[in-house]
Formats: sequence, structure tokens, C-alpha cells
Amino acid sequence: MFDAPKTDTKLVEVRDLKMHFPIYTGVFRRHTGDVKAVDGVSFDIYEGETLGLVGESGCGKSTCGRAVLRLYDITDGSVKIDGTEIGRTPQGALRGKRPTMQMVFQDPQASLNPRMTVQAIIQEPLDEHTSLSKEEKREKVLALMDQVGLNRKFAGRYPHAFSGGQRQRIGIARALALNPKFIVCDEPIAALDVSIQAQVVNLLEDLQQEFGLTYLFISHDLSMVRHIATRVAVMYLGKIVELAPREALYAAPLHPYTKALLSAVPEPDPDLHDTMERTILTGDVPSPSNPPKGCNFCTRCPAVMDICKRQEPEYREVLPGQFVACHHYNDITDADAIRAASEAQ
Repeated sequence: MFDAPKTDTKLVEVRDLKMHFPIYTGVFRRHTGDVKAVDGVSFDIYEGETLGLVGESGCGKSTCGRAVLRLYDITDGSVKIDGTEIGRTPQGALRGKRPTMQMVFQDPQASLNPRMTVQAIIQEPLDEHTSLSKEEKREKVLALMDQVGLNRKFAGRYPHAFSGGQRQRIGIARALALNPKFIVCDEPIAALDVSIQAQVVNLLEDLQQEFGLTYLFISHDLSMVRHIATRVAVMYLGKIVELAPREALYAAPLHPYTKALLSAVPEPDPDLHDTMERTILTGDVPSPSNPPKGCNFCTRCPAVMDICKRQEPEYREVLPGQFVACHHYNDITDADAIRAASEAQ
């Protein structure tokens, strides 16, 4: 577990990233609007750290991760990885950059070709991007299986013969095949049994230490994010509403939405469970094709003010390393006053 980034070198720089999906209706496919899945997101990820990205289902987390890797052609914004602008680079020109950025998908069964053996699945990136000999590729695959805790004798088996946790290890081995610097982990434990989730997270941490990897870890499990992340970004309806170092965010969240998410985390101690203050959000999440005017969270916020319904809050740094988009902190610069305003909500 890391309390701060290992270096101050930015590996990933995302600025005002937008990913809108057009809506067409009628026989003539008339454009009637857009689903604003990601709508102006900005963040940095430092070398060797894990940035956790959390939020409710449908908030745009996975779309954001895929857009950062240019699995989608982004609508607008800038994405730089290791100093290279990839947000506007033609897909064909990205081939040389692909080995440095990889992805571990949410569903380990759907992300593996059922007609390919483990050997072939892990070897596929090597076939595509390297000129290694057949024997060198086989040795590389077996070494990767060792690193992720898979028995070498399973190399000739097919994905259906494995458990969910083992399939995810295959996916992780495939992601490591080309020695990447940056990996997007898109809810890599969501489809796994609780007993297996910790094993996969511990594996990811061990690999990060061994290879100096940098992660964007997307999840709705705030307890697991607290275990693995260096910093945490909270996303709501296509926008980041708060970003802070892990301990600061969990100890003293500022945004009302962050407080509501953390209050919903199950508490294993029954005595603490009865004394904890719960924030129950009312209403439904607005449609990303028709977000509210002003603050996206104004329709559900328990601390809503009139200005929230008229004007979008500025996303700014209010405490060292802690960014928030909330009108409650617009004119506050003193740390004690910011904390007092947070407690008053």
C-alpha cells in the first residue's frame, strides 16, 4: 500500500476528456442528442502509483478507462501517456504505443477467446508485436504463468476449464506480456467471489512492486480501493467531483456525493454499524443524455443550494492534493474553514 506516488513524474495526463455517444432516431437517423458518458474529466497519474476511480454503476468509469487507452475515438480533450499525445493520434499510428498501455477487463470469461488455449491467449500479444522465436515465446508465456500463480501444465487447457479467479490471472498475464508501463484495471474483481477478490488485488500489488507498474483501478468496491489505491477519484454522471489522497478522502471527504458513497460501505463491526451516520440519497441518477443544469448532483444532494441549480461548480484544489467540485467551497481558502464547511453539510 502506498501513501504517496513514488515519483513526481506524470505518466498519464488527461485534460477535459469527453466521450459522447450520438443518439439517432427515425428512419433517416436524425441526430437528436448525445449520451455524455464522460463529460470534461481531468486527472494525472504518476509513475508507480494506483489511481482509484469509483462511483455508482453508469457514472462513466469504464468508458473513461477505455477512452484513456483510445479503445474509443474520443469526442474531445487530451490524453498523454508517457509524454505522447494519443487522444488525437490516428488509430493506425498508435500501434507502436500499444505495448506500453494494456487493460485487464471486468469479465474474465468474456474477455478470453474460448477457442484458444492459455498458451495461445497469452502469446497473442507477442505474436502481434514481437519477432521472438516460437521457443522464446513459449518460455515467455510459461514465465508469465509463473508470475501470476498459474501452473505451467495448464498451458494447453482452454478457458472453460478454469475458475473465475484463474481466468482473471490469465488476463493479467496477457496484459503483462509486452512489459507495459500503464494498465487500466476495469473492475477486475467485480465478477469474482469475495474469497478470490483479495487474492487478485494482492497479485496486482505484488506485480506493481516487481515491475514498477502504474494502474488506473476502476471499481465500485470502496473497501478494496482503499486497500490498493494511492489516490482516489470519485465520478458522478460523467464528471469527477472529488479527487484526493486515499487517507484524506476516506478520513474527511468533502463532496456530499463522496460522503454518501462512503456511508454506504458495509461495516463489519456491528457496534460501529449502529452508531455510524448514514446518508441516504433520494431520487434516481439523471440521464447522461439530459444532465441537470448547474451541478450534476443537485437533484439528489442533501446540501443543495440555489446556486447549485443554476451554475456548474468549479473543479479546484481546496486542500493540498484534494480537488473538489462543489459550491460550498467556492470562496473558502482556509483549511480549517473548508473542514468546517464540510462538517456543516
